[in-house]
Amino acid sequence: TAEDRLAELGLKLPKPAAPVAAYVPAVEAAGLLHISGQLPFRNGNLITGRLGEDVDIDFGRDAARACGLMLVAQMKAALGDLDRVARVVKLGVFVNSAGRFTDQPKVADGASALMADIFGDAGKHARSAVGVPVLPLNAAVEIDAVVAVRPA
Repeated sequence: TAEDRLAELGLKLPKPAAPVAAYVPAVEAAGLLHISGQLPFRNGNLITGRLGEDVDIDFGRDAARACGLMLVAQMKAALGDLDRVARVVKLGVFVNSAGRFTDQPKVADGASALMADIFGDAGKHARSAVGVPVLPLNAAVEIDAVVAVRPA
């Protein structure tokens, strides 16, 4: 199960982040769970920085992985059980990037690899990886997701 894989990987889900504005963390509709953009946290602290300016690809990949873990925490909070995840359909990855930075896909791989590690083949997904000039609170990465779910 996904819970078993989390334990095998030595990962503990963070407390799902509360919304910081007028939206909800996740909406389940028509067999899909749409998860709002999640920011990267490590030990309760936001991971900040601009790729290609003051942080490198490995730092960004770690931030993307942290976003991925927060996405999984939101899945569990919304669904009650990670076994309801039938498939991670798509990740939308936004990377706080300097103008000449073009390795957004390498940064996004941090979250993509995590989804495959936790959900196996069901974690393999479509994805976009986009460079943006700024993210909320100067976060290094923000990721949203669409997940196919099994009925409760």
